[in-house]
Amino acid sequence: MAFHTTSGRHFYLMTCPSKLRGFTFVELMVVMSIVALLLSIAMPRYFAGLQRAKEAVLHEDLATMRDAISHYRGDKGIYPPSLDALIEQKYLRSIPADPITEQADSWIVAQPPDNSPGVYDIHSGATSVATDGSAYNDW
Repeated sequence: MAFHTTSGRHFYLMTCPSKLRGFTFVELMVVMSIVALLLSIAMPRYFAGLQRAKEAVLHEDLATMRDAISHYRGDKGIYPPSLDALIEQKYLRSIPADPITEQADSWIVAQPPDNSPGVYDIHSGATSVATDGSAYNDW
């Protein structure tokens, strides 16, 4: 088979299998094993980082909602009757989803110490354990 070049010369391609350029099966397997090795190192770090990020978001959400409850109590003199009251009175834009359970309705609401109605504190509804060994619902 002949190919023409820009200089007008003919270039002949040898059709013999030993002269064809390409990758051997062994070369492909070496590359695939290197990629697999790199992935086996990177994936656990990725998932650990993802879990730490979820925990950081949970800490921030809890701090924000507890701050809103405190401001409501300071302004009104009573604890909010529900989490929805914080939204209605514009203390929060919306109730954030718990990053561990990925649901907005899984928050555990704690009543005031004197058992009066209202939202005194809030905890995560997740029953699993954090990376530091503490339970999410104890935060």
